[in-house]
Amino acid sequence: MSQECNIPGPIEVTDEVLYANAHPSMSHMSADFAYVFGNCLRMTRDILYSANAQPFLIAGSGTLGWDQVSSNLVEPGENALVLHSGYFADGFADCLRTYGANVDQVKAEVGDAVKESDIETALKSKTYKIVTVTHVDTSTAVLSNIKGVAEVARRVSPDTLIVVDGVCSVASEEIRMDDWGIDVVLTASQKGLGTPPGLSILVASQRAIKVYENRKTPITSYYASWKKWLPIMNAYERNGAAYFATPPVNLIYAYHASLQQIVQGPVSLEDRFKAHKEASRRVKHAAAALGLRCVPLGEDVSANGMTAIYFPDGLTASDIIPRLLRKDIVVAGGLHASIKGLFMYLLHMGATAVDTKRGDVDRVINALNETLAEAKASKV
Repeated sequence: MSQECNIPGPIEVTDEVLYANAHPSMSHMSADFAYVFGNCLRMTRDILYSANAQPFLIAGSGTLGWDQVSSNLVEPGENALVLHSGYFADGFADCLRTYGANVDQVKAEVGDAVKESDIETALKSKTYKIVTVTHVDTSTAVLSNIKGVAEVARRVSPDTLIVVDGVCSVASEEIRMDDWGIDVVLTASQKGLGTPPGLSILVASQRAIKVYENRKTPITSYYASWKKWLPIMNAYERNGAAYFATPPVNLIYAYHASLQQIVQGPVSLEDRFKAHKEASRRVKHAAAALGLRCVPLGEDVSANGMTAIYFPDGLTASDIIPRLLRKDIVVAGGLHASIKGLFMYLLHMGATAVDTKRGDVDRVINALNETLAEAKASKV
């Protein structure tokens, strides 16, 4: 049996996606590829329940989404509000500052999401061009209520763009972009979207596109510039082709295969979200039965695609992680600086959560039970 990749991205992918990734070399200007790329754009929109938002599919990591937001939507000297529920908010704030934004952060306690009352207070204090929120911060497995954030922002500061970092949430957590009034969702291919790493995926509302079109200063990036990429996306969605930089052709085929399973497969989007909740419930209940404590402070701020759990008293990462690896379960230690070395991640996302016949969740729970028993016995 092969090792099960149980880290919070890249995740396990289906055989169909692996086969698609092995597609023979194909011209990125060919009619066949243009059709596949155009379908990817349309299905990406469907995952976010959007009718007319603009997707951008660009070779790069999810981090490239930060650059796109920072260089296209925020002009030097404008204010940005970053809601902080973990490590990745610091990264987004740093990126925004690099492009000249004035950045303020509202920080939650470790394991919690920023309170809506604190968001309202911050938005009333000055004019912000954007407010950013990490839907699921991988470092803490904290889930933020992006619908609630959007409601507050629309009410208190209606001109402020609402930007969601959905790298660790898209396709595992529900996001209704149009209904909730979200302006940007940025993500990547290697997590809930069930594709190998290497594709930066961003979807911008028409309101965000208008802000980009009406900016007064030049775009501050070359590769991330929507002036370069928007004509490319428009051409591919018309099943044509255009060139700025070579797209990751094989990865687009893999992404297409995964999107077909997510959007057009026998399991509806709504049922996929239910499957993630059920997998999450099972893993968290199993952890609790072993006396393990989760990093998120409550169920209402706990992600459904991953679980972050503290090591039990008397045990460390070196007692747990190598033993899980010997059972072919690959996990990662926690990366949040203030609690680094004290916890680890378990993943239940994508095919692992949706295709119960794979038995991935069962293997993880069984391996965790055996590992803790062995680790405790070794200390006697």
